[in-house]
Amino acid sequence: MNDLSFKPEPLRDALMAGAFPDAKGRYGPFGGRYVPETLTPAIARLEEGFNALRQAPDFVAEVKEELDSWAGRPTALTHARRLGEAWGADVWLKREDLTHTGAHKINNAVGQVKLAQRMGIRRIIAETGAGQHGVATAAACARAGLPCTVYMGAVDVERQAPNVDRIRRLGAELIPVTSGDKTLRAAVNEAMRAWAADPMETHYVIGSAVGPHPFPYIVRHFQSVIGKEARQQILETEGRLPDAVIACVGGGSNAIGLFHPFIRDAETALLGIEAGGRSETENSAPLSKGTPGVLHGAFSMLIQDENGQVADTHSIAAGLDYPGVGPEHALLQLSGRARYETVRDEEALDALNECCALEGILPAIESSHALAGARRYAQAHPGSTLLVGLSGRGDKDLPTLLKLAEKS
Repeated sequence: MNDLSFKPEPLRDALMAGAFPDAKGRYGPFGGRYVPETLTPAIARLEEGFNALRQAPDFVAEVKEELDSWAGRPTALTHARRLGEAWGADVWLKREDLTHTGAHKINNAVGQVKLAQRMGIRRIIAETGAGQHGVATAAACARAGLPCTVYMGAVDVERQAPNVDRIRRLGAELIPVTSGDKTLRAAVNEAMRAWAADPMETHYVIGSAVGPHPFPYIVRHFQSVIGKEARQQILETEGRLPDAVIACVGGGSNAIGLFHPFIRDAETALLGIEAGGRSETENSAPLSKGTPGVLHGAFSMLIQDENGQVADTHSIAAGLDYPGVGPEHALLQLSGRARYETVRDEEALDALNECCALEGILPAIESSHALAGARRYAQAHPGSTLLVGLSGRGDKDLPTLLKLAEKS
């Protein structure tokens, strides 16, 4: 990041003051809107509609009622006593695995589908990696009576078979993407193309805090319910804020949703855990290993080669297997307000097994990266109070886990 001339201190001050995104959709040097002209009217209409509705009392009440009565909010804050004893820390888990459809993705899907309904849009498309966003969007569309098409990389279709079946049973059309790397990046590419072909009648429900403005802002807005609930819950139970808030980071939606309500709490560290994959060269860690560039309509940190071509990535967690990251996370890192580390595949699997054995909870492999990072933090900070985002449940990962067991 040596070519970014912004100084951390002013950025951090502006961040703590709530200055981002600015009017151009920038998070310091990151973000913005890099899209073809065919999408400009649709994005302008989306921004106008979102700004008009996001604080409208009737819309806020409608989204909250759906999340509470159908999606299962508020989610529990679980005291992970046995993990805490093993790690030498006080560990709390924010249980997004307990939501309807099994992950945090439902928060954003409900919000964006209801936003699209209010704007008179007739069709929804989405991309998905681990399948959780596809399931959530399909469910929200079934509830709303809107047709839904989900794009999913062919590699992810194979390794996330349970979610493929769920998406189809919920009435959505699932299109396997066989181009490119056949993972989440390829799925986003295809969804973008489909949106560009019919931008005024179709809404693209982006599942993570990525893409052109206003998508990172919209996703953060709807996912911030995670951090708002968690902050209130831990204050009520512990009488204090945690020493650290820890979440896995792919595109970054669950992490920004958990982090954002804590950004102004300077005494609380924010730690994002990226997918370290198999090695230094086979990973999905743009904040730790990447360089600045443009992908899917925004300027952020990317895994790319020396010629600026987006490189192939790897993670055992399909939901983290993406070469970019949301621009607000790039700002959090540049400003020094958050820190980002990597966890390798084997570390994440070890943390998954530990959580199963000690807490009776099967976390998603994505969430297991956060658990592994939290364990590492606890070892370096004995006696600390940790809030860990458990972004989803691991039922979807059983085919992958069974295959690994057969090989061992």
